[in-house]
Amino acid sequence: MNEDVLRRQLAAQLDGGQAYTSIEEAIRAVPAELAGRKPEGVSHTPWEILEHMRIAQWDILRFTIDPEHVTPPWPDEHWPKADAPSEAAAWYESIETFLRELREVRGLADDPKTDLFARIPHGTGQTILREILLVADHNAYHLGQLMLIRRALQSTT
Repeated sequence: MNEDVLRRQLAAQLDGGQAYTSIEEAIRAVPAELAGRKPEGVSHTPWEILEHMRIAQWDILRFTIDPEHVTPPWPDEHWPKADAPSEAAAWYESIETFLRELREVRGLADDPKTDLFARIPHGTGQTILREILLVADHNAYHLGQLMLIRRALQSTT
């Protein structure tokens, strides 16, 4: 197997932008004034989705690289307590934190020193490859939700 090809594919999955909008573009397309709004019939606001993505990605990343990390209780600590940011600055801070940590995950995929197939010593059989794919898959799932919510909110304004 060609590890360079695998690493490029992982990076592409993390970034998006091939079969769907890039993750950064999609998240930045949601204006702060919509972050706390919920379309009729939808369970979550953009804020709740973004914060959930950020918290889950942070948890997976920290589990992967930090043997001392303790995963917060599921599901209560993987979702925000509020359905809206306290202010617009909190929305933008969440975006920047999410993207910074996404770059850290991508750094694991890009780094030829990272043994993608190595079992995480403090895990229960997980590999670094599995955790990178988990981040990409989880983000793609919720990115679709975020885009649908944004479109629904923008069509009603």
